[in-house]
Amino acid sequence: MALTNLYLTPTALLISLALMLGGCQSLNSQPDRSLYQQLGEREGIENVVEDLLYLIVEDERINQQFKGMDVARFHQNLTDQLCELSGGPCSYTGREMRELHSDMDITDTQFNALAENLILAMEQNDIPTGAQNRLIKQLLPLYPDIRNL
Repeated sequence: MALTNLYLTPTALLISLALMLGGCQSLNSQPDRSLYQQLGEREGIENVVEDLLYLIVEDERINQQFKGMDVARFHQNLTDQLCELSGGPCSYTGREMRELHSDMDITDTQFNALAENLILAMEQNDIPTGAQNRLIKQLLPLYPDIRNL
């Protein structure tokens, strides 16, 4: 069953994904590699973020939220953030998540859509399932700030 046919709260979606993907993590042929390395280092993360941007543009559930944004800045900031969260040698210097999303009124559906698109972008870039799980686990604590709960 495709993710787009399911509706879960964002927290339930991310936890379900983490548990589902976590079961496959032990199958990883190189369990000692850092998450940053598994994501393809900076170049791999840049590619994932670029593919994510294309998926956002095509996704009617969320593309309006991103209308008028500075695409180059978004790409740079998200790449830096994912690089830092994955243990890479990057520093995220963008705004805090709560401040950045304070006036966006992001819904659970929109949050889920972005999470789905991130997973699709990682799959398009052949990111191992275990690495996908580890990155989602790093992003999970950002949910309350993005949703402004």
